[in-house]
Order: sequence, then C-alpha cells, then structure tokens
Amino acid sequence: MELVLTKYFDDENYRHIDTYMKYGGYSALKKALSMSPDEIIEEVKKSNLRGRGGAGFPTGVKWSFVPKESEKPKYLVINADEGEPGTFKDRLIMERGPHLLIEGIVISAYAIGAHTSYIYIRGEFVKPARILEEAIGEAYEKGFLGKNILGSGFDLDVYVHRGAGAYICGEETALIESLEGKKGQPRLKPPFPAQVGVFGGPTIVNNVETIADIPYIIEHGGEKFASLGTEKNGGTRLFGVSGYVNKPGIYELPMGTNLKEIIFEHAGGMKDGRKLKAVIPGGSSTPVMTPDEIDVPADFDSLMKAGSMAGSGGIIVIPEGVCMVRVLEILENFYAHESCGQCTPCREGTEWLRKVVSRIEAGKGKEGDLELILEMCENMMGKTICPLADAAGMPAVSFVNKFRHEFEYHIREGKCLDAEIKI
Repeated sequence: MELVLTKYFDDENYRHIDTYMKYGGYSALKKALSMSPDEIIEEVKKSNLRGRGGAGFPTGVKWSFVPKESEKPKYLVINADEGEPGTFKDRLIMERGPHLLIEGIVISAYAIGAHTSYIYIRGEFVKPARILEEAIGEAYEKGFLGKNILGSGFDLDVYVHRGAGAYICGEETALIESLEGKKGQPRLKPPFPAQVGVFGGPTIVNNVETIADIPYIIEHGGEKFASLGTEKNGGTRLFGVSGYVNKPGIYELPMGTNLKEIIFEHAGGMKDGRKLKAVIPGGSSTPVMTPDEIDVPADFDSLMKAGSMAGSGGIIVIPEGVCMVRVLEILENFYAHESCGQCTPCREGTEWLRKVVSRIEAGKGKEGDLELILEMCENMMGKTICPLADAAGMPAVSFVNKFRHEFEYHIREGKCLDAEIKI
C-alpha cells in the first residue's frame, strides 16, 4: 500500500528541511508554480480529496468558490485546532512532517490567489507550534516562502497563530473571529468564508491533513491520488485509534478501509481478551456504533449510510465492562463546558443534557429521563448557528437508543449494569 503522508515519519530528521528535500520535498511546489491556478484546482477536483477535518466537503470544489477577482486580499487559513476528543492525527503531521504542511500551504495559496496564510493552532499544542515556527523559518531561508518564491513572482507569508484551547474555534467561522482578535463565536452563514472571511476578504479554511495531501496530488496527479481510495473518497486517511486496543495509534490506510479491519487487524484487536462493546468512529461527536454495525468501509459516505459519520477519523474503542452512561456523562460534560453560549438551544441544552445524564449516573435518575434526553436533543439539533448542539445531541441519541437497557437499569437500580472498568 502506498503511503501519502507518513512514508518518512520514522526518520526523526524529516521535520528539517534538508532531510525533507532529500526525500523529494518541495519538488511538487516547483511543478505547481509552472501550472496555472485553475490547473491546480482541477487536479485537486480530480483527486476526490475531501476535507479531513470532519465535514468531508470536496476540497477542489471549495477552492473554486473563491472569486477570481477581489478588492480585498485573499487568505488561506489552516485549521490546526484539533479539539475533537479522540482525534490526534494533525498533531502527528505537525511534529513529524511540518514541511509537508508548508509545501501544501504554498501550493494551495497559489491556487486560490492568497498572499497571506495563517496556521491557527490550539493553545495546548506548544511543541507542534514551536516545530512549525522553526520549519517556517527554514522555508523562508530556502526561498520557499516570502517574496518572489522560486523566481515565480508569487509572494506568500505564513504565520502561526496560537489559540487559547477553545473547542468552538475548530468551527471555521469561530476560528476566523478568534484570528481577528474577537471572541471565538461562530458567524451566521451566508456569507460563507470563501466570499467574506478573515478581515472581510475571501478565505479558504482547510484542515492540516487536507493541505498536507496537496503535494502528493500535484506530484503524482489527481487521478493517482483518487485511485488510492474509493470512488468518491480519494486517497489515504490517517485514522487515530484509541481506547481498549492492543496497539493504539495513528494508521495511514486507504479511504474505505473496513472499520472492523482497522480495529482488529491494524490496531491489534481488543486488549486483555475483552469483547468489543461499542465504537465511536469519527471523534466524540459522531453517533456510537455497536459491534454488529462496524463491518463497513470507514469513508464518509459508507459511515453516513450506516447511521454514523467518518468525522475526524478518531476511532474510540469501548470494551465490555465500561458503563455507557458514564461514557455519555463524560462527553456531555465536555460539550456543556465548550459551548460558546451564543445560541440558546446549545447554551441551555448542553447544560441540561449534562445535568440529566449526570443525575442518572449518580443513581438518582427518574422515570421519563430518557424521553427527556431525546426531546432535548430534538430541540437542539439543527437549530443553532454551528453544529456544536448537534455534536452534543447525536451521541446522546445514539447512546440512549442503542444501550437503552443500561440507562433503564441505572434509573431502576441506581447503579451501573456494567462497570468493571472504571473511567
């Protein structure tokens, strides 16, 4: 299997520009600068690259929304916030292969006509931020950033902007607000960032992994990248597997690799001989799946059809012996804490979800609590400016529907049905 991103990650010097170039780094940029911006966008469309941040929107199509002529400067913003629980693949790219990201940024900025790019990185990522800043300095020294890049006449400046660790700033318009120095709260759309984004200029916001794929696409062609995945899901993907498995970690695999195969073959199966109880397939905001549902390709369309989402590729594996009420309580504590408070259904709803689930977990659940949870979720989902209310509601609905017997036992008996493993 061909690796797009992690091929040289075992070389600890790969994060330095000389080693990166020894392996062929920045050759894609040289090729890209001999192409027209439209030609680059067409290659990205051919690649079937879909956003790796969670939404899965076709990248080339997104770029084509940027107006060719604009009175205001255009911007490329890299979403390196990575706040979704269970997700840790962008951090790996920034620590092991920062020049993959930088080369992708230069090509992408050239394609959309941007001369300024910001990497918005979460505040807790101190080490990745430092590595990125060092790599950006190396790129300037070699002439891959700054004025007249490689004699092409194209100028680009790249800045690392550190956030303060707010989950909501992973949403692209909240990220833009924070980048501008304002409170990190989502904007109403339309207008979309491609028309009105950072400082009022046309802006593309893409995830770290998405942009790190761009050099391969330009070097080898969009069709080659597309052939590595499925019909509508091109390339490989970094799957982060965490939880009760023998080999947790990051696995670069073709889009469409079977979810069951990822867990039981690549991640080494269940630890301590435990049976599998549940899987969250795409980060904490995606609906939970039962063991009989995971024999499915782990791509955007297949997981959607199966009733969940591919999300950010963060696969959380839950074994028998873990109380599902307690798992949901942890998730709802997180979403109540991270709601920005702008929308009433989310501000009030996440807090009430947290309270009701915590009440059940504490052994004080009441008859009708499960119907109350489902009713609250219905009144939250799809009724706010951004999807945080959905991110809190979708897991709650799936947990209650698929593990209802555990919740009912908790309410009836005042204790866990299955709590051998404390979390």
